[in-house]
Amino acid sequence: MVDQFSVFSFAKIPQIVFGEGTVSLLGRHTSLLGKNVLLVTGGESFENTSVQSNIEKSLSEADLDFTRYSIKGEPSPEDVDSAVSAFRSQNIEVVVAVGGGSVMDAGKAISAMLKERGSVKDYLEGVGTKEPSGIKIPFIAIPTTAGTGSEATKNAVISEQGNRGFKKSLRHDNYVPDLALVDPGLTIECPPEITAASGMDAFTQLMESYLSTKANAMTDALAYSGIGCIANSLMKAYNNGNDHGARTKMSYAALISGITLSNAGLGVVHGFAQPLGSLFPIPHGVVCGGLMGIVNTITVQKLRKSDPQSLFLRKYAQIGRKFTETEGKEDDYYIDLLLNIMNQYIEKMNIPHLSNFGVEEKDFNTIITATGMKNHPVILIKEELYQILKNRL
Repeated sequence: MVDQFSVFSFAKIPQIVFGEGTVSLLGRHTSLLGKNVLLVTGGESFENTSVQSNIEKSLSEADLDFTRYSIKGEPSPEDVDSAVSAFRSQNIEVVVAVGGGSVMDAGKAISAMLKERGSVKDYLEGVGTKEPSGIKIPFIAIPTTAGTGSEATKNAVISEQGNRGFKKSLRHDNYVPDLALVDPGLTIECPPEITAASGMDAFTQLMESYLSTKANAMTDALAYSGIGCIANSLMKAYNNGNDHGARTKMSYAALISGITLSNAGLGVVHGFAQPLGSLFPIPHGVVCGGLMGIVNTITVQKLRKSDPQSLFLRKYAQIGRKFTETEGKEDDYYIDLLLNIMNQYIEKMNIPHLSNFGVEEKDFNTIITATGMKNHPVILIKEELYQILKNRL
């Protein structure tokens, strides 16, 4: 926990409906916002699944009209622009996104761009020159993975891959979903590899929020509770997808990670994710899951040398205590235990290496140049960033 209360602000969050079976309430909540619904989903991850039948049943029982738009992979400007072009004239009153973080980001962007003119690219941070108005079609986010926490954030991440690629946000306080309907039962059919990548993303986001230089008493309390759920349930959910208790705790952890990252920010793991995701077809959760072990190992080594009494080292120890029932040890014991557990998770869940997606050592300088590390507990130099990439190649 932070040593003292200091001045902080806290961003607004959606209305949250949480719990297994709450998907049945979708129609009731949607009808309060409008009748004509655009349903944004994944492709094969949605079709012919119980998720599809549950969603469509709830909307139909509420006598709502809905049209589906599917997206594959992380949303590009073309994905968003084509959806807006197709549905702008159809008097859409509510956008409902059902899927992983990419689907929720796409739905969030579509709900915003239906009220704007031009391409979404014009409004992206660091890419476009226009400021979003903040006006949007009412938006409901329904996660089917436990990972990004996009159901609780104000930004939609839009990607364009290639040498001039980018991974940037469409962001406005008003883009927070009107409703986050989090039904852990929708994650039951999530395959192990997605459970691993998304779960490690949530783990990273909670860790980076808790260790952020912008953390405050409220984000610490939330992140710490979410980390406890990771410790209790990530491996259980990976090993047995039908473990409803583990799935519920992971859905809670992911939701909380979205809230904390929105208020405390993130660190260098997510700094790497931006260039890696724009240059290579590598899933966001794979980047975060693969890099978090070595990033935190090097961060701890540097803190131990530069500031052995650091608040951040005490925080690392607090996190480590969540992963063991052993009591009465020195902080270093719990810190080392945490670092070992991260690496065990990476190995046991077979998080892929960067080279699996075409990353080569010759790309390191380009990646490092574009890697941000705001809010990270220490500044890592180029040689350390190089070492991190080399470790996961």
